Parts: sequence; C-alpha cells; structure tokens
Amino acid sequence: MSDDETVEEYLFKIVIIGDSAVGKSNLLSRFARNEFNAHSKATIGVEFQTQSVEIDGKEVKAQIWDTAGQERFRAVTSAYYRGAFGALLVYDISRRATFDNVARWLDELNSHSDTTVARMLVGNKCDLENTREVSLDEGKSLAESEGLFFIETSALDSTNVWTAFEIVIREIYNNVSRKVLSSDSYKAELSVNRVSLVNDDELKQSKTKYACCSS
Repeated sequence: MSDDETVEEYLFKIVIIGDSAVGKSNLLSRFARNEFNAHSKATIGVEFQTQSVEIDGKEVKAQIWDTAGQERFRAVTSAYYRGAFGALLVYDISRRATFDNVARWLDELNSHSDTTVARMLVGNKCDLENTREVSLDEGKSLAESEGLFFIETSALDSTNVWTAFEIVIREIYNNVSRKVLSSDSYKAELSVNRVSLVNDDELKQSKTKYACCSS
C-alpha cells in the first residue's frame, strides 16, 4: 500500500447476550483468538475483544462485549447495551430453556438499544446433535418472526462462528453506510455534484438469512 493511500477505519460495538453457559465467551474467543476453553468459568462483569474484518476494502473493527448471563449481574445492562451497533442473541440447542428465554433477552435488547441494531439469533453447540432439544426449524421460525438473522454455530469445532460475526459486522457497515448516504449533508453534496441517489429500499433484500451446520 502506498504512503498516500488512506484506509478508512470503522469501530463498531457488538454485544453478546443470552443465558449463562450457552457458550457466549467461547464464541468470542473462537472468533477473536481461534481458541476454545472447555472449562471456561462463568464471566463475571464484562469482557471485550477487538477483531478486524475487511469489508469493501475498508478495515472494520468490531469491539465485541461479553457479559455474564446470570441474573445477579443484570445491573450492568443499560451501560452494556449503550452504543451497540450489533447484537448476537445466543441459546444452546441442547437446552430448551435457553431458547425459551430468547424472548426475554430480545425484550431487554429492544428496550436498551436503537432499533437499527443488527440482530442475529445464534443456536450454539450444534455439535451436540444427539442431545438437541431445539430444532433448526424452530430457530429459523423465531428469527423470521422477529426479523433477525439466524445461524447455528459450534464454538467447539468453529462451525459458522466467523460467518455469524461477519454477517452482523457487514449488516452494521451497511446500516451505517445507508445512514451516511441518506444524511442531508451528503445529499447536498451529491446535488451540487449532480449525482442522484438510488432508492435503497428497492435494492434491499430480505433481512432474515439462514445458515446451519451441515448434516
């Protein structure tokens, strides 16, 4: 890269939410450091990792926050969600109770964050197919009804982990780009330069995207 070539850089905050022991910390460590700890202890307080992804030739950094799913740490919620551009809402496919609690986590996310936050429902531990309690179709159906992206992952064998984060990061980047493109200052600049904007809604694809473990 030449010295006079500038690289635009973006930094977006993403939160990981869901019940305790669904694998939030291991999803983060697998994505950020390609590590998995089978004996990881419950997260106390808040931890975060930063990882970079290149999108459209630009470096996009995700600052991914992980906090404890236990009720006793819920006092951190409003500060935890503040400024988040994306969220991964995680459940464990082998524990139905964690899936049943998704609605509560979604309510909390909606009450503490902006409506444009990129949201993805993640069914983790898909390597535990023999003890599955939540079907793939149930996950898809919930995601579709709530307008969420959906994916099944395994932090243990790294299935779809990078894909899950990349989809959320790309959606954030697209959301931010749309906001910039639709801002009055940008439109004014375009009109001066006699460039017209294409209606973004006409190009928008269906929001729910699916990916799952291969059988």
